[in-house]
Amino acid sequence: MTTFLDKQNWRYATKKFDAAKKISESDLDFLKEAVRLSASAFGLQLYKVIIVENPEIKAQLLPAAYGQSQIIDASHLFIFANQTNVGDAEIDAYLKNTSEIRELPIDALTGYGDYMKGYVKPIPEDAKDVWTAKQTYIALGNLLSAAAELNIDATPMEGFNAAEFNAILGLDKLNLNAAVIAPVGYRHEEDATQHHKKVRKSKDDLFITL
Repeated sequence: MTTFLDKQNWRYATKKFDAAKKISESDLDFLKEAVRLSASAFGLQLYKVIIVENPEIKAQLLPAAYGQSQIIDASHLFIFANQTNVGDAEIDAYLKNTSEIRELPIDALTGYGDYMKGYVKPIPEDAKDVWTAKQTYIALGNLLSAAAELNIDATPMEGFNAAEFNAILGLDKLNLNAAVIAPVGYRHEEDATQHHKKVRKSKDDLFITL
């Protein structure tokens, strides 16, 4: 039986995907659920995840990703877009959802809601956008690990023009910003990178125990 660490050793940032291989609906649902269950600050999940499978849209995005072939060859392209202009409305929506799921009166959550609003409101808008963008990386990490569990390849990418992605997809009109992306699919047999030994720091170099 393979272990979590075996899968982490197996995965790598795929450079060339097999465009003929597509992710099944059941596996895609698994990946979506893994992303949905990701941790986030206060549990607010201040981001959206856009999943692009339409070849025409991928082709539009390709120049904004500097021509990297993973964009069009991968089965699906996950785009993690952080919310901008975050305020009381997002917190109120979270409280409403919590009230419904946990079957609690909304009044019981007022104190926690006030605490969150008191924390979030004073943050300058530019710093707030950085904060919400950071949350997307936690969800990205879950995607990478979940994909590896299914022997599905995923490549985290920051090498793209966010402003152009936002314009092509209309994200800016939705108070969203493309923070990080991940093409997901299956490695091509010609991708030489899969045969390279994984390079990571040793435990002694990486960890400091106090």
